[in-house]
Amino acid sequence: MGGDFVAVIEQAPTRPTPDSGLAQETAFLGGNECAARAARDVNFHVMGYYPITPSTEIAQVLDDTFAKGEHEITMIPADGEHGAAGICYGAAIGGGRVLNATSANGLLFSIEQLPVQSGTRAPMVLNLVTRCVSGPLDILCDHSDLYYTLNTGWIILMARDPQAVYDMNLMAVRIGEHLDIRLPVIVASDGFFTSHQKRRVQVFSDRDALQKAFLMPTEAPYHALDPRNPITFGPYMNDPDMINNKYQLNHAMEAALRQLPELFEEYAAISGRHYPMVDTYHADDADVIVFLLNSAAETAKDAIDRMRSQGHKVGLVSPNVLRPFPLNEIRAALSGAKVIVIGDRADSYGANGGNMTHEIRSALAEVHDNPPMFISRIYGLGGKPFRVPDAEAFFQLGLDALDKGKVEVPFDYYGVTPGAPEKLPERVVPPLTKEEVNTNLVKVERNEETGKLEVDLPPFWALSARPRRVVPGHGACPGCGMFPVLDQVFKSLEGDVVVLFHTGCAMVVTTGYPFSSHRVTYIHNLFQNGAATLSGVVEMYHQRVARGELPASDDITFVMISGDGGMDIGMGPALGTAHRNHRMMIIEYDNQGYMNTGSQMSYSTPLGHLTSTSHVGKKEEGKRSHHKDTVQIMASTHIPYVFSAVEGFPSDLMRKVAKAQWYAKHEGMTYGKILSFCPLNWGTPDDEGANVIQTTVDSCFFPLYEVEKGQTTITHDPDQLGVRVPLSDWLGKMSKTKHLLEPEHRHVLDGLQAEIDRRWRRIKAMHEHPDL
Repeated sequence: MGGDFVAVIEQAPTRPTPDSGLAQETAFLGGNECAARAARDVNFHVMGYYPITPSTEIAQVLDDTFAKGEHEITMIPADGEHGAAGICYGAAIGGGRVLNATSANGLLFSIEQLPVQSGTRAPMVLNLVTRCVSGPLDILCDHSDLYYTLNTGWIILMARDPQAVYDMNLMAVRIGEHLDIRLPVIVASDGFFTSHQKRRVQVFSDRDALQKAFLMPTEAPYHALDPRNPITFGPYMNDPDMINNKYQLNHAMEAALRQLPELFEEYAAISGRHYPMVDTYHADDADVIVFLLNSAAETAKDAIDRMRSQGHKVGLVSPNVLRPFPLNEIRAALSGAKVIVIGDRADSYGANGGNMTHEIRSALAEVHDNPPMFISRIYGLGGKPFRVPDAEAFFQLGLDALDKGKVEVPFDYYGVTPGAPEKLPERVVPPLTKEEVNTNLVKVERNEETGKLEVDLPPFWALSARPRRVVPGHGACPGCGMFPVLDQVFKSLEGDVVVLFHTGCAMVVTTGYPFSSHRVTYIHNLFQNGAATLSGVVEMYHQRVARGELPASDDITFVMISGDGGMDIGMGPALGTAHRNHRMMIIEYDNQGYMNTGSQMSYSTPLGHLTSTSHVGKKEEGKRSHHKDTVQIMASTHIPYVFSAVEGFPSDLMRKVAKAQWYAKHEGMTYGKILSFCPLNWGTPDDEGANVIQTTVDSCFFPLYEVEKGQTTITHDPDQLGVRVPLSDWLGKMSKTKHLLEPEHRHVLDGLQAEIDRRWRRIKAMHEHPDL
């Protein structure tokens, strides 16, 4: 993913043609790559972003091309989609051009920012690569995220194929900046069906010529960076002013409705590609018209060709603009239909149809003396493909209604797979028994003299005989360090356990429905809210025990598992949970990136490391900032116990986990950060985990220590043991960091070594001075 985003397969035409005012070339690109190419051509000032499938590739490609010097966009990796939206809003009111890209729950996490931005009339472009909104977690396409944006006050352009993604992104800049409009713009394309589908597309060859001919910057009438003209953005506003603000926003939408056809014509003059407000296919004489959005509409065109050849008068209507809603064009396109089949790729639950069903019916409510029959179907949820036979089935629904003179089932779901009641879920592995989990093999007692805990661990062979709480059969990569980490953690715990997993590799590969690798109660919630969710479970447990509704003898330990950057977006709720000091554990497996979405940079990624959003090139040298020290951040909340550990030091890890459990059951929240080997994205052989982890520790990059009741104790001191090695020994073992050993990147290595030395000196000072 990433790499050169223009794989040119033809160079002709490379000169202006009668149909095109600007030179173009043919490229073979997916939708995300087209969005990135358009962004490069626009040369936005700022992109705030946070990785989420399937839109992440846009930022990856742009970071790669930035490293190569192909654009000047300032790429700002946020701590989450909410933060990314805030970055973009701030940049937008600064008066420049701004880009973002997101999907699904990322959009929902940021959605409160969307009406703020439209209400203060701050243009920008947001690529919404549509995906099913969780839960349950699904990374594939539907329009449940898109439908949430309909009432946010943003212009929404629909991009049905990769070519449209490129073109709409260019036009989005112009329409949003128009002085009569000044609104942010969404370009919506279908996740995977469009975002990752490769097509031949036409792109402009000369960015400077495009800038002069079409992307001429419009000076913002006001912005936040002019001290001589101070502006108050976002004042406190009540009646009667708020309704006036929204009335002005409505006027802006009306202006967009007038200006968009002119813009489409202007773009057609330079590109040779014309976009009507509403795309139609054989709709003029059609008795049955299907209404669909985006990629499914293109599929339906093939079905129309087949059915027309059989004598059926069928057609298609699909808007290129969803907001402002092109009412007159929709009415005209559907005016001759006797039956209209409306396909919604998302439901408006309880409303007998999705959003498009109700908008189309409303649009036609007052214009027909002989109104058409309507059929509404929910289809394609969670990435379920919509193929030509499916489109034919939609047309057949209309033809059947036409023959019978009535619609027998006005609203239903299409494509549901019937269940088999006789096939009940079965447990492949039985639940753990009380005897299996209460072995008393790991003993923890408080030393009354020191006030600290002491752990008596049995031989490893005795612990290895314990049944697994996560069983084999998961889908992790070869050599993945997560499961040795989790196995050691869970074998250190006595008694019953309830686990909550953040979204991430460990979650995805263990819970592919209808299977689960977990022999204990497992809960999932999204990155940003896992700790808060588990704290609610914890307090419900204690409340129900207090009321006699649950037996106190169950004595459950509650554990949250985070990783893959989860302590970036999930940091706020984790800190809140720590400050409330709930009796639970947080275990973070630190693999130094967002590995579940394609090895993007995390705040846990070290300085200079190569990821898919921190490339190495003439303008970039890997990650630009130092890694976040989560252990110290959590220690600063003064919770009872915090530790660091690695999978290659099992005795050290297990003792610390046992301590963490004791404190979690008796005093409050505990936190542990465990380095987890990721051969795929670190760039190492699968069997090199032990050597790489050992060097990580001995270089003091990942020091092993604990903070117990505020006192720091180092549990492995490479200096004292005489095994300290320079960082270069560790970095040279991984392909993601070998570039740091080259002379031209020596200053980055020196900077990282100096920071690691400083942090190690601080930990040693805290170890030597109990009050620090």
